[in-house]
Amino acid sequence: METLLELDRNLFIYLNSLGSETFDGFWLFITKQINWIPIFAIILYLVFKNLGWRHALMIIVVMALLITLTDQTTNLFKNGFQRLRPGSDPDLAGLIRAVQTRKSFSFISGHASNSMAAAFFLYKVLKPYLKYMGFIFLWPLIFAYSRIYLGLHYPGDILCGYVWGILMAMIMLRLYAYLRDKYFPQKEYVDNPTNDEPIRN
Repeated sequence: METLLELDRNLFIYLNSLGSETFDGFWLFITKQINWIPIFAIILYLVFKNLGWRHALMIIVVMALLITLTDQTTNLFKNGFQRLRPGSDPDLAGLIRAVQTRKSFSFISGHASNSMAAAFFLYKVLKPYLKYMGFIFLWPLIFAYSRIYLGLHYPGDILCGYVWGILMAMIMLRLYAYLRDKYFPQKEYVDNPTNDEPIRN
């Protein structure tokens, strides 16, 4: 475990050192959830347009439950492990660029877990209906990297957050499948998918 933690710290120091003041404003913009709203507004518009408002509303409700579950369980990890954020670790003072600091704990990353949970859920649900849904995974990658750049998370926090987000999404996909088959048993004819394709592995 100590070896893994040391590797995690060294990788963080390297990635964090790639930043410069020139790009600080950009990554401060990227790390704010509210600045991603236009992209998800477009996705929601396409969902409503292609699936109808009732089906789209069900997806939004399940997504809200997913984010709530992921966010709250992530906080349990943080309070349980109580890993200091890089910018709050006195051992890293003078070695890193802490563009932002937070008093909360680091492991696991809520930005990583929440963004990956949402991206994975939307990808599995909407891939048969919307082309190029794979690009949605750029969001958690860029979003989470901003946390390393700003000095708020280690790479291990990010990777474990991704894994947890996917696990939470898989659980909520089961709920979505049940509700979809109960209330929308008919086949959808966007790109001619069958009703079980959106979440089939």
